[in-house]
Amino acid sequence: MYSLSSMILMGAIMLVSWLVSSRLKSKFEYYSKLHLQNGMSGQEIAEKMLADNGIRDVRVISTPGQLTDHYNPADKTVNLSEAVYNQRNAAAAAVAAHECGHAVQHAVGYEWLTMRSKLVPVVNIASTYMQWILLAGILMVNTFPSLLLIGIVIFAATTLFSIVTLPVEYDASNRALAWLKNKNMLNPAEYSGAEDSLKWAARTYVVAALGSIATLLYYVSIYMNRR
Repeated sequence: MYSLSSMILMGAIMLVSWLVSSRLKSKFEYYSKLHLQNGMSGQEIAEKMLADNGIRDVRVISTPGQLTDHYNPADKTVNLSEAVYNQRNAAAAAVAAHECGHAVQHAVGYEWLTMRSKLVPVVNIASTYMQWILLAGILMVNTFPSLLLIGIVIFAATTLFSIVTLPVEYDASNRALAWLKNKNMLNPAEYSGAEDSLKWAARTYVVAALGSIATLLYYVSIYMNRR
């Protein structure tokens, strides 16, 4: 009975995830048409935010693809997708500033980012083997339940990562928006667009975390209800 409830919950979260992702895509498309009065590109926005925060050892580079924007603490690079790197609109400004928010977190030793960084190697290893261990564990749950338990522990690490990611992402957005506002980088309409874009982006992480928790509970229910 609990397994059925978990499956229903996961289905509902998948639907919400799709709706949030679709909404986010439409928001970014809309605000990509809101061109900045200051004429600055995402690259220039990022470089100025880094400079204003006294960060001189981080490079802003262009990376192929869409939604590939990220900060890499290993080589200290702000990686902006080609559209964000080159375009001069509210959506690009929001993304560029957000990724620089992670660079600022790194520079000041933000504890949640440090914790997430420590989990990355564990999650990378877990992602490689987790699905096979869980599948085998489910198939052998009545004969070798310990295998599923191992899979659950591994999956719990990825769930923890998704939970830790929440404060990291929200804080990066808050830092980005504070800088955009304090430095008068955007006019009111542009700022509102950037704020709305980051709000919807953050919601995708919330849904992802809830989905991971629901999936973890589903595997736990299978283990608990084994015969």
